[in-house]
Amino acid sequence: MRVVQAYRFALDPTARQAAVLASHCGAVRVAFNWGLAQVKANLAQREAERSYGIADDLLTPALSWSMYSLRKRWNQVKDEVAPWWAGNSKEAYACGLARLADALANWRDSRQGTRKGPKVGFPRFKAKRRAARSVRFTTGTIRLDGHTHVVLPVLGRLKTHEPVGKLARLLAGGGARIASATVRWQEGRWHVSFTVHTERAVAAPARPDAVIGVDLGINTLAVFSDGRPPVANPRHLDAAARRLRRLSRAVSRKRGPDRRTRQRPSKRWLRANAARNRAEYRVAALRRDGIHRLTTGLARTYGTIVVEDLHVAGMIRNRRLARAISDAGFGEIRRQLAYKTGWNGGRLIVASRWFPSSKTCSSCQAVKAKLPLRMRAYVCEGCGLTLDRDVNAALNLASLVERTVAGSGPETENGRGADRKTPPGGAGGREASTPHRTLTARIRRGPSPTTGESLRILETQ
Repeated sequence: MRVVQAYRFALDPTARQAAVLASHCGAVRVAFNWGLAQVKANLAQREAERSYGIADDLLTPALSWSMYSLRKRWNQVKDEVAPWWAGNSKEAYACGLARLADALANWRDSRQGTRKGPKVGFPRFKAKRRAARSVRFTTGTIRLDGHTHVVLPVLGRLKTHEPVGKLARLLAGGGARIASATVRWQEGRWHVSFTVHTERAVAAPARPDAVIGVDLGINTLAVFSDGRPPVANPRHLDAAARRLRRLSRAVSRKRGPDRRTRQRPSKRWLRANAARNRAEYRVAALRRDGIHRLTTGLARTYGTIVVEDLHVAGMIRNRRLARAISDAGFGEIRRQLAYKTGWNGGRLIVASRWFPSSKTCSSCQAVKAKLPLRMRAYVCEGCGLTLDRDVNAALNLASLVERTVAGSGPETENGRGADRKTPPGGAGGREASTPHRTLTARIRRGPSPTTGESLRILETQ
């Protein structure tokens, strides 16, 4: 199948090349800010004319927000606005204007209600010290040179910190084509990411007919329905918290930058801040590596994987659980499973967040009215089943495939695990007796559902 895949490599540029990379990222910021200033001036002029009672058809013509129009206008005035523009690739300025066009389109669609997700604000100017440093190349010389170098427009030949032989062999065989390259300052060093269009053979999982339910949690990261050992939550951030506190105190004792007085940071502050950043980057790298190992193993083994549709954005609003939930990476686990199951010939089924996986007995399907979070064992009053609540939830997720996909329809009349209306305390009753635990349960469930749909299958191919 034809897929779009990214390959990221760390770079080892020379001091001169690093300066040129920083200059390109600055050019992106300059073009973005110039275009935004033009748009805001045009909007302010039209608004002022309206306040004077001028008819709409006589107002100053509206400035087009398309990338083509912005780039055409930039080419007309670039000699005056940025006389040094020739020192950077034209792709840097095009990248900044393209990002501005996308930001304006997102704001307009969000304001009109045609864009999903939270409301998007109007674009703001990019500050020199706070803006992310990155530049994207879509034309020009973009290729690999051997197994340890890449070639980019104007930048020339850059050495990579790691070998690029895998991508080089794929390109040499004619099975892939580089569409673009993005250079970004990330995790304390420069990285280059290649967006590649390639043909990927769909593999078959080791157990194509096997179904596994995966219950995610904080105490234990993942519990499975087939009896395999659970995956412990490594809690990388908690493990590094003591070191991060010490490094942060060291940074606070040094003379740092001050925007109000234009004070530049001292050399000691820069070294202390770099040490703190390296510790934070290590936490992110360990978390990413663990999640990749978990999701790759599941996608290569099982034909059908069932997970819950957790309302992560709502769960992290609880200040008591926000750090632990963010450190676990629930959203990243689901995102990786979505595309890795497609690559390996499997499927990912996402159970509705209204499905009471923890409150349902995996043996007799009886549903408890409430199950406090402090009760870690599920005890069924009907059949006498006693089981760990996370294992019970994983079993219910696995059985959800047979009960719904087989054609039997929703589990109950309303599809939420209980044939009654939602009580004032939220779906499924009160999750706990204490106020803060009840708040946690409500945040996890979110607002009342408008449909009885119990699951959906993600199309990843």
